[in-house]
Amino acid sequence: MARRLSRDTIAMALGLLAPLAGAALLLPFRASWSNTNVALLLVVIVVAVAAIGNRAAGALGAVSAFAWFDYFFTRPYERFTIRSSADVTTAILLLLVGLAVSQLAARARRLRVVAVTDASYLARIHETAVLTESARSPYPVIDRVKEQLTEVLDLAECRFEYGSLTGHPPRLQPDGTVLDGHRRLDVEQFGFPSGEIELRAFANGQFYGRFMLRPKPDSRPSLQARLVAVTLADQAGQAIGSAQAASDNG
Repeated sequence: MARRLSRDTIAMALGLLAPLAGAALLLPFRASWSNTNVALLLVVIVVAVAAIGNRAAGALGAVSAFAWFDYFFTRPYERFTIRSSADVTTAILLLLVGLAVSQLAARARRLRVVAVTDASYLARIHETAVLTESARSPYPVIDRVKEQLTEVLDLAECRFEYGSLTGHPPRLQPDGTVLDGHRRLDVEQFGFPSGEIELRAFANGQFYGRFMLRPKPDSRPSLQARLVAVTLADQAGQAIGSAQAASDNG
């Protein structure tokens, strides 16, 4: 969290100061360059800020670029006043384009993070599938799935129970929702409930056991993470089912 706050703080500072620095560098060319070219270069700075920061930093960069464009490049110089109607249009376009493009750049950065996360989830599922095919017993698969569930769901502890169900703990459903009795819990807003949560392991519709999940305080895994957890539990169930079928045939 501290690292995230630090990065966001730096991005906000860049949003405020980077357009000023860019305007200062362009100032010697004020007489020879058109204001349209200056505005385009300032938009590039805004996009760079948004790409490395967030939407708020990009928006602040757009406002800062607008202000310093007005101050340094429109007459009367070094005053927040614009006399020329053409400069008014350019300044407004700079602000609007800066705001729009900064939001797109920030969204592109967020989608890149999601894509990396998706790749990580797929790698976990593939790893478990390979282990399920190669393991001679279900125990290595169960142990690996416990480790993966701990990482994916941000758990304090994870254990596996064979056999019949006992008690009525909250349950992580196949669709990624969490039920406490008949009540659906809003994990994204309120996090996992306290205490243990069960995640059942099935194969071909047959129940083989359940993972008992003890989340960390304020653990709020995404729906995507919860669906990955269900898939991993099913792979453990498949390993148990295959081992039992091999034993029966033997």
